[in-house]
Amino acid sequence: MTRTPATIKGLEAAALFAPWQQQLAVTPQILVALSGGLDSTVLLHLLATAVPPERLCAVHIHHGLSANADHWQARVEDYCRSLGVKLKTEAVEVTATGEGIEAAARSARYAVFERLLRQDGLLVLGHHGDDQVETMLYQLLRGSGAKGLSGMPAQRPLGSGQLIRPLLAVGRDQLQAYAKRQKLSWVEDESNSEDKFDRNYLRKHVVPALAERWPDYRQSIQLSAEHSTEAEQLAETLAGEDLCALDLREERAGWSICIEQLLELNDARQRNVQRHWPALCNLPRPNKKIIAEINRAVIQVREDADPLLQWQFMQWRRFQGRLYLLACSGTDFDSQQQYQWTLDHQSLDQVLQLSDSSQLIVEQTVGDGLVLAPEQTLTIRYREGGERCKPAGRGHSNSLKKLFLEYGVEPWWRDRTPLLYVDKTLVAVGDYWVCEGWQAQPGQAAKKILWRHNSL
Repeated sequence: MTRTPATIKGLEAAALFAPWQQQLAVTPQILVALSGGLDSTVLLHLLATAVPPERLCAVHIHHGLSANADHWQARVEDYCRSLGVKLKTEAVEVTATGEGIEAAARSARYAVFERLLRQDGLLVLGHHGDDQVETMLYQLLRGSGAKGLSGMPAQRPLGSGQLIRPLLAVGRDQLQAYAKRQKLSWVEDESNSEDKFDRNYLRKHVVPALAERWPDYRQSIQLSAEHSTEAEQLAETLAGEDLCALDLREERAGWSICIEQLLELNDARQRNVQRHWPALCNLPRPNKKIIAEINRAVIQVREDADPLLQWQFMQWRRFQGRLYLLACSGTDFDSQQQYQWTLDHQSLDQVLQLSDSSQLIVEQTVGDGLVLAPEQTLTIRYREGGERCKPAGRGHSNSLKKLFLEYGVEPWWRDRTPLLYVDKTLVAVGDYWVCEGWQAQPGQAAKKILWRHNSL
């Protein structure tokens, strides 16, 4: 296929890719998502005129949702050969979720893209101006706030690399005109004609009416997206500043803030903190309904309660005047599980993986930690009730229950804390304390116990 200078109504490919010119020149990897439809077909053709084709790699996802999926893949293979572009095809299994088959297919695609992206690699997507309009209208009808109304960003991190969308300023009609001039052919997904999908309905019935009444609708909606982006950035910055003022602490499997200080903020800033806090920790943002439930079921309960609210893979709890945000893995905890662990005195660090995804890590230290005889075996088990011990330096023993209260161990960790025994003697409790008679003396070699738990 002959590649003539790539323009869309006078807009050259060089101008389209100008914001990413430096990245495209030095990146070790350029992936191009190629469905075979109009958008991605034009995108790949444009890129092949701006970047040496041998530096490109198209990625085609075979969803298996259409009877024509094999035909689409064959068309894509022929197209890439004609351009001299490498192609990688991936088959995915799409399982419908609560958000529908479209969302499930998107999640499956992006999981593949994230896995394929190498460090500092680029993934180029063909989303265009009309896709942006549909996204904005869809989010508006869902009642989204500034984050949703920011639309699709032109660039964002994805996995180890970056995702870019060079065509957001271009309309579908411009892409069609370009494709016809370049004599390109593309496949049509028959599902695009089905009104049962919300985006299809917007594309077929709503957007044409907007275009007829407001010819500059793309520019106006894009301007709203830019305003929303700025508002969201300001809200995120304010949330970060407020969190720092709320005595934000890193906790086991999460973080906590001071409830009293949170309640001193006005209602809007409280909600802003609660909305952005998980996102700043790379967790999903709770919606307005979940935030209201956090306030009702966790923050506003009596001080001596042990409340719990779980949503997706997060938990909100309170303890001793603090609100906790915890990541949870969904792994079942088995309190009957026991482990035998023989420590090698020749190894600097040793790790024992526990079934609840936590780890016990032993570091060689001097004067701080647990003293064991060479090759002594530890038994690790969990609380059954009635255990007693004497933390190092105390004058008398006490029940584990009272010690947990004294040491301020959060209620949700008490039954999950690994107890370390030598024979039938309790010698250490997680990484909270070493028991009397087993602690290192100054200058004495010892083993420091660390209990790492990234999620509950």
